Amino acid sequence: MELLKSSAWIICSLFALMMTACGGGGGSSSVSGETGTLYLSLADATTDEVQAVYVTIKEVWVHMGGNEKKDGSWEVVASPEETYNLLDLVNGVREELGISDLPAGHYTQMRLIIGDKPDNGFNFMGEKHPYANYIIDSADTYHELKVPSGLQTGIKIVNGFDINAHETTELILDFDASRSIVMADDSGQWLLKPTIKVLETDNYSIIRGTVTTVADETEMLLKRVLVSAQAYDSGAADVKDQVLIQASTLTDEFGAYTIFIQPGEYKIIAYKYGYSPVCSRLTVGSDQEHPLNFTLYETDTGTVSGDVEILDPSPDQHVTLSFRQSASCDPSTPGDQQIEVKSVNVANPGSYSVILPKGTYTVVASTYGRTTQVYPDTVVVSKDSDTPLQKISF
Repeated sequence: MELLKSSAWIICSLFALMMTACGGGGGSSSVSGETGTLYLSLADATTDEVQAVYVTIKEVWVHMGGNEKKDGSWEVVASPEETYNLLDLVNGVREELGISDLPAGHYTQMRLIIGDKPDNGFNFMGEKHPYANYIIDSADTYHELKVPSGLQTGIKIVNGFDINAHETTELILDFDASRSIVMADDSGQWLLKPTIKVLETDNYSIIRGTVTTVADETEMLLKRVLVSAQAYDSGAADVKDQVLIQASTLTDEFGAYTIFIQPGEYKIIAYKYGYSPVCSRLTVGSDQEHPLNFTLYETDTGTVSGDVEILDPSPDQHVTLSFRQSASCDPSTPGDQQIEVKSVNVANPGSYSVILPKGTYTVVASTYGRTTQVYPDTVVVSKDSDTPLQKISF
């Protein structure tokens, strides 16, 4: 059932719709009595840490401006009340959330309502959903995802968009699974703290390719390789923002991947457990398709582990750990740049254990409202090693 639902929204439909009616960038002001159409869909910037991430979306609201607390200032544009596996929504696959006619004008924000009851469907293991929001880990174990109390009334997404008269604006809610799941704290609770970007389909481009490996002189396709597009900004005021994941996906059973992304300069990283990451620099032009293939080679791995603690934290506050390496992504550009190999969100107080390919890493630890901590080139991972990192306290 999930495969049938997902296959209906392969990325070719994105460009078919763009050719007929994409109007997200016009910047229109309110036009009395005139309407346009909002087309909403769901996609995922994915993770390779778990087998499935199920999230129930009840409704999506939009706000045109003014006093957001005023009665009637919000309008419901989608009411799917469905439970989605975010990891199905990769490689250009999307899930329709809703199509709604709206008064023409500029809208200032959205609000996504997470459901507390699952739909009547089944997960990929053929079992009814035990929770509204949960993950299935690599050992087939279910973990319910607790939604912090502050998000019970909806996740506010501050992203302006325009509805132009007699045109269709297509928006994709890009639900970043890897940054939305917080590992269990000492109480054993896992958290769902959604990180969502709003993507306008106008002017987006495609990066497409395959990932292979070589074994016994035979080239083989690799599935479940995490391919990410990363932006690097050495001048960012906060070190955590020097490397930003703009999009990511997993290769399918044929080793193929598809990423759609805004034009710009990116480092494209391919990584899979047990293999060395590979990096390539790419300039993405407007409305173009960019072929990019990778070959990965097996390597030894080790483990990095430790504890985190936030003193006097806010409710449900967590720590994000980014494990970064220096990489030469473009032989024509002198000097190395940082890439992110893996990141984890750790609940407070809590412990973590991360398996990484052998090499030397910089660890960047961050949490909101506190100064980012950096441990440059201090973590050396070798074969079957267990490298403890000092307790990280904020």
